[in-house]
Amino acid sequence: MNNLLLVLIAILLPPLAVGLKAGLGGQLILNIILTLIVYLPGLLHALWVVLKD
Repeated sequence: MNNLLLVLIAILLPPLAVGLKAGLGGQLILNIILTLIVYLPGLLHALWVVLKD
């Protein structure tokens, strides 16, 4: 997928962006937990997953 689109999705719904980029697994579960605790760590984690490649 286009990274720009994934960044926009990550800003709105971080777990969705991680799920699209990394698939179902540990990264998605971690992001859901981070997003539920506080939004900002989940957002930063999602941006890291989307932009790391």
